[in-house]
Amino acid sequence: MKTISIINLKGGVAKTISAINIAYALAVIHGKNVLLVDNDKQGNTSKFFNVHSYDAPSLADVLTVKDFTIAQAVQHTEYKGLDVLPANMYLLRANKEILLDVSRPQQTRLSKALRAVAGDYDYVVIDNAPDLNMSVINGLVACDDVLIPIKIDKFAFDGLEQLREQIEETREFNERIKIAGCFITMYQRNNVNLQGEQYLNSCMGLPLFKTVIHKTVKVDETTFAGKPLQAYSRNCTAAKDYAALVEEYLNGAKS
Repeated sequence: MKTISIINLKGGVAKTISAINIAYALAVIHGKNVLLVDNDKQGNTSKFFNVHSYDAPSLADVLTVKDFTIAQAVQHTEYKGLDVLPANMYLLRANKEILLDVSRPQQTRLSKALRAVAGDYDYVVIDNAPDLNMSVINGLVACDDVLIPIKIDKFAFDGLEQLREQIEETREFNERIKIAGCFITMYQRNNVNLQGEQYLNSCMGLPLFKTVIHKTVKVDETTFAGKPLQAYSRNCTAAKDYAALVEEYLNGAKS
């Protein structure tokens, strides 16, 4: 089982949309069993798949209840091979409880819980909040590869150095973690995006995927339809882009 963390400390970069469509491509296009972990108190991934609830178990229980198993909280989706571990605002309380509970390790709770379902899934995709709270640190400690979506604008590179430092600090608990690459979202072929690409390549020292995710109104439409791009409009540019991104990621993982 390989675990992927989708993260950027800046909001509005299509992080959740990327996590959803990457997980869908792995499950439906490549036939993998995928667990999509909603690691954001806003619960947008959970709402997208209509599994958001305050009555059912969620990630908050996994992180705070001793001996609680992920299987108790996992929700199936309508797509074969794609399950969701939902989140809600209880995650805000869970982050505080983790900090107060020194009776057991704080950073490795998600990693330990995921090991119990390693035989059930080929991939885990974690949609992390734009934060460095305890649940996000758990998401980094649990992962093999970090993917960073970036929308090129004036503030595009804010927090990237801080994120890289946090990833390095995470190695104390997880030696296998690595930045698999950044990828540009909401891409338009203009000078701003071209300059941003050049800056990432030359100045940040971060790996950059060749595939970019083009800006399209279809992305916004999917949030209302509750369907991943490939299911909603497979011939639109962004749907093809996410399929190509996953293909590029998998090919890189093999090499």
